[in-house]
Amino acid sequence: MTEAVRTNPPPESSTPDSSHNGPEPMLAGEKSSTQVFLVKLFVVIPALALAAAVPLAWGWGLGWLDIGLALFFYTLTCLGVTIGFHRYFTHGAFTANRGLRIALAVVGSMAMQGPVVDWVADHRRHHAYADRDGDPHSPWRFGTSASALAKGFWHAHLGWMFQREQTNAARFAPDLLADADIQRVNRWFPALTVATLLSPALIAGLVTWSWWGALTAFFWAGLVRVAVLHHVTWSVNSICHMIGDRPFTARDKSANFWPLAIASMGESWHNSHHADPTCARHGVRRGQIDISARFIWAFEKLGWATKVRWPRPEFLARKLKASAA
Repeated sequence: MTEAVRTNPPPESSTPDSSHNGPEPMLAGEKSSTQVFLVKLFVVIPALALAAAVPLAWGWGLGWLDIGLALFFYTLTCLGVTIGFHRYFTHGAFTANRGLRIALAVVGSMAMQGPVVDWVADHRRHHAYADRDGDPHSPWRFGTSASALAKGFWHAHLGWMFQREQTNAARFAPDLLADADIQRVNRWFPALTVATLLSPALIAGLVTWSWWGALTAFFWAGLVRVAVLHHVTWSVNSICHMIGDRPFTARDKSANFWPLAIASMGESWHNSHHADPTCARHGVRRGQIDISARFIWAFEKLGWATKVRWPRPEFLARKLKASAA
């Protein structure tokens, strides 16, 4: 299959279809009641597990195997989102061979953040309208007063997912709709959701040969791990558009927030990313840790990734604010 070009469409971009000659609308109707219910289910159940984790951690059911499995699955699924869903499928920061492309779609789906096509369509829409009308999750949506920003934080972090509006994938992700491999993975999302929750339990159950080992791994490496990853990812939408450093010129309020750099695998260098969205490395300045970029570098060395868009010093120099030089 020929690798499709993945771009970040501007607000005025359109993809014609056979039904009319005008631009594709931004939205594709509303989510069904079932879809909204499932979103709430995927959000609430891991969140409840995370809330229970603090008291349960004190002397109950947390062993080294649970910690090891949680770290492994957190890293795997986080990189599936940061490298796969975000830098590759959304922005085309590199070209992947077929095996890597499918693998990234699968492990990204195991983060339980929605099917790959929906995720990419929402994120391309975010970049097209960043912090303006049309952005699905800007924290500045309601104004700049304290109460408006509190409401905006909730909306950007979590609330936007409960809205019924559906981003139009025909406009924002036509390349993925035309990719048979990705469409297949997209349909696998329910099965991959089950797999991401039960795989740690299966492994721990076989290692310990006990139902108790399976249960604690399901709780810590399944539910709690998913909830932590959810909130780290959502923090890039909320915190990283509200507070932090803004060394580069961007047409939105994206900011670099260093405390999240490791947990987000480099995604919290968000101002740098919005200044150069198709760049494979977000931590472009000295000392900025970007774990995702190191994996992309390794994929390039192995020949699995090609045409990697590494930082261009002359471009970054033009974008760098005088106060940050």
